[in-house]
Amino acid sequence: MASAGMASHHAMTRRAVVRALAAACTVAAAPHAWALRSPAQQQVRLSQEQSRAFQAWMLRIVSAQLERGPTPRWQHRDCAGLVRFAVNEALNTHDAWWLRANGIATDRRLPPELDLNREQAALRNRWIQTGGQVGHFVTALALVQHNSRFVAREVSQAQPGDLLFFDQGDEQHLMVWMGARIAYHTGTVAPDDNGLRAVDIKQLMTWKDTRWQPVASNPNFAGIFRLSFLS
Repeated sequence: MASAGMASHHAMTRRAVVRALAAACTVAAAPHAWALRSPAQQQVRLSQEQSRAFQAWMLRIVSAQLERGPTPRWQHRDCAGLVRFAVNEALNTHDAWWLRANGIATDRRLPPELDLNREQAALRNRWIQTGGQVGHFVTALALVQHNSRFVAREVSQAQPGDLLFFDQGDEQHLMVWMGARIAYHTGTVAPDDNGLRAVDIKQLMTWKDTRWQPVASNPNFAGIFRLSFLS
């Protein structure tokens, strides 16, 4: 289940930062400790109605990858790549061309459009990276550190589209909360395996490799994170 595409030349520092922040979640002052994850640059937010529509589109897009296999338009095949792709496409305009390009049938009920204004639409492919730069690429660690806000370490607090973040030492891994199940990419691709997975929450809570159990007692589980532009 580990992601092979999360290399970093600051592995030791990164691990220390993540574990220190994860430990901070267990104390009463956790909201202050995690305030560093709310970047000052990210001022644009979606309304509550737009946020609900975004979450519905994000889940539809992730589900399409699971059901039909990865679209060729999704190029970086790892856990963070799945999140980046789903977020950017959920913020897109979902017209007839987009539906055909993504293999999403029009005979199924579709979520409402987000009707983004110019500033909101500019959120697409705009990720805050480590160091404060803005670009199209962001790692799993920077995605939660600089583009999301901490919610809790209890999965009961998760909403559709929230991210589960795991620190496995030299590698970090993201999963997407889908409600009844959790989706992720393993980070590896083989001729007979596209790397996509979806597991039931009960199955993951009792996973034999306890490093992947999303429970507060697991030191490798940093918690639930929500994209910072959502209301």
